[in-house]
Formats: sequence, C-alpha cells, structure tokens
Amino acid sequence: MTREQKEAFVAEFQERLGRSEAFFLTDFTGLNVKAMTSLRSQLKKAGGEYLVVKNRLVRRALAETGVPDISRFLEGPTGVVFGDGDAVAAAKTVTDFAKENGDRPVFKVGVLETTVLDAAQIDRVASLPPREELLSQVAGVLGAPMSALVGAMSGKLQEMAGLVDALRGERESE
Repeated sequence: MTREQKEAFVAEFQERLGRSEAFFLTDFTGLNVKAMTSLRSQLKKAGGEYLVVKNRLVRRALAETGVPDISRFLEGPTGVVFGDGDAVAAAKTVTDFAKENGDRPVFKVGVLETTVLDAAQIDRVASLPPREELLSQVAGVLGAPMSALVGAMSGKLQEMAGLVDALRGERESE
C-alpha cells in the first residue's frame, strides 16, 4: 500500500467507526476465501460489514478517535465486524456462522458505543432477541395496564347500563 492509500484507509475506517453503533474484532484463522465470502454476504443481509484489516492501520485509526484503547487485541489475523443499524444482528450473524464453520471466526473484543465487550459479553449480546421483537415486548408491557383499564371501565359501563335498564323496567311497571 502506498502512503496515500494508507491515509485513505485510516480516514475511511474512522468515518466507518462514526457511523457504526458497534464493532467487533475477530480472529478469522482457519477460514478459507469461500467461507469469508459467505460470512460477508450474510453480514450484508443483516446490515453489517466484515473487513480484513492491517492491525497497524487500525491502531492508527483508533488512536485518533474517542474509542477506548483496545490495541492489545490487535495481534494476529484481524477482521472487523461493523454493526451499523443493529449490533445484535451483526453479533448473532457471526455467532451463527461460527457454529456452522468450526467455531471460526472467534471474537477477540467488541465496542458497543463506548463500552468494551469481551467475547462472553458479545455472545450474550448475540443471544438477545431482534430489535423488532424487543420493541414489541416493550409495547406489550406498556399496553397491558391500559388494556386492563379499558376492561375495567367496560365492565363498569355494562353494570351501569344494567342498572339503568332495571330502573327503567321498575318505573314502567309502576
């Protein structure tokens, strides 16, 4: 790579970090080109991206950002998973892919906004339900008390209608 290409990579990587909700460093040792291509396409469908990077250039890019220091994890073959819209989907995609491909790639570390995550924490993130499901669960929790209130009010209205009907029947019989 020429100096200009390296500077362009660092600038593009920093810009990419700014757009991403989370990113994860992986060790892709043992994966062939076909498997890497498959992983990239699966991540793209999930709204993520996978880049094989030079550790030295990533160190340089991270040094100029507000990302916590994770330079000790930049050893050996390193791939970066970007989770743009949904970090859970990106982590889940890589975890599912690893289960099918001999536990490769392996998570080294992740950064979710400004929080550093180890491999076990990334696995917990990957086990979360999708964003839409979480939102529907929150909506259900918020809607349950309102539904109960509507049911109670409806019962009282029916009781009131019954009383008025009984009163009318009593007056008509007099």
